[in-house]
Amino acid sequence: MQATLGELAAMVDGHLIGDASIVISGAAPLHEAGPGQITLIDAAEKNGCLARSGATAAVVPLALTPNGIPVIQAENVHQAFSKMVAYFRPPRPCQRLGISPLAFVSPTAKIGRNVDIHPFAMIGDEVEIGDNATIHSGVRILAGSRVGPDSTIFPNAVLYENTVVGARCVIHANAVLGAYGFGYSSVNGRHCLSAQLGNVVVEDDVEIGAGTTIDRGTYGSTRIGEGTKIDNQVMIAHNCRIGRHNMLCAQVGIAGSTTTGDHVVMAGQVGVRDHVHIGDKAVLGAMAGVINDVPDNARMVGIPATPEREQMLKQAALSKLPEMRRELKQLQAAVERLMREHGEKPPR
Repeated sequence: MQATLGELAAMVDGHLIGDASIVISGAAPLHEAGPGQITLIDAAEKNGCLARSGATAAVVPLALTPNGIPVIQAENVHQAFSKMVAYFRPPRPCQRLGISPLAFVSPTAKIGRNVDIHPFAMIGDEVEIGDNATIHSGVRILAGSRVGPDSTIFPNAVLYENTVVGARCVIHANAVLGAYGFGYSSVNGRHCLSAQLGNVVVEDDVEIGAGTTIDRGTYGSTRIGEGTKIDNQVMIAHNCRIGRHNMLCAQVGIAGSTTTGDHVVMAGQVGVRDHVHIGDKAVLGAMAGVINDVPDNARMVGIPATPEREQMLKQAALSKLPEMRRELKQLQAAVERLMREHGEKPPR
């Protein structure tokens, strides 16, 4: 695939500064780009790196001036560059294959129109799969589960019995939905598993990352709200109710019966204790340890998590501890000297 800079600028509604006839044969990130390729920078401080790059041209923000090579100025740099990458590296065509003879589909399952079920997938009793869904190899969908239309489940994901997945969802490889919750009571010195009678409900337009686990409810449902995006290796425990359009980054861990509002963001490795509520549009910084309810619109960081400004003041104070310790020693020495001058014995 090739295109001139003029054609690429028109493709992304960008403003070209340079020779429109230059031919571009590929797109690559800044540190990988070479001759004949276009790259991108999204901030002015990267302009120097662009000058040292081997790229022939670049996509840059509107306010950025060129630095020795032709540029295409774009309102949304990443969106424009992604269009170019897709042009030079179009996705592989995906042909519908129907139900593979190597897949196991229960005779009581209800399969919609235009569904792909790849080899070695297993579809259990009374499972329902909506139109245009794709079930990849090694997926296990246990009895009574439902998968909505236009959803895709990637290899080796497991849906335990009665799991419900909405429309247009994406479940990545090795995710597990509906495993037993980690709830035990001690009886006569033995740990006895609590009731595991609930399920997992995933609403429409949710994406669940690779290796993520979402446990079933004890009696009701563990629920993931519409439009929520969950990264890889996230753990959501039993009875949680995650709101709409949340963003949960890698290795987040949420303990049982926790709830979140809408548009909540949890950065990597956030840990949330059980039975707390995270308010609408709250942002939890990386590795925050949440032990209490979080109000709407709050920004929390640290362990235990506190408001961002409070945590910054604490960190500023901590950075001054060595200096404060030196000053304290100097003050102690001065006090002792004064006491000796007045015939008093300094304390030990």
